[in-house]
Amino acid sequence: MRTQRQVVDYALQRRALLADVHAGRVATASVCDASPYLLRAARFHGEQTDQTCPVCRKENLTLVSWIFGDSLKHASGSARKPAELDELAERYDDFSVYVVEVCRTCSWNHLVLSYALGTGTPTKRRRTAAE
Repeated sequence: MRTQRQVVDYALQRRALLADVHAGRVATASVCDASPYLLRAARFHGEQTDQTCPVCRKENLTLVSWIFGDSLKHASGSARKPAELDELAERYDDFSVYVVEVCRTCSWNHLVLSYALGTGTPTKRRRTAAE
């Protein structure tokens, strides 16, 4: 079971942006700009939701969780499935998770949530022979 810390919800920012899009103050092309890498991550690592895309209304949104942290080393900056987050939270002391919603049809994407995961206790660094 994951214990999320330092949770930031971006719902108000999302709502304001969508209001601007629907009012014509922001072009649809400027918010439907998901990179091919993000779309690929949504396909292979994403979690399908029941929520329809707020822009095109053609497909359900997919949530993609990105992880970042020094303790993750080479895994930092990669997309992970929810089950993998549980495993990583038990093995690493502290890392950040950024959840992005993506529409694979129109390329809408927006940061939904960010939080910290991990054991919360820093792992002791071993001294090397060079030190």
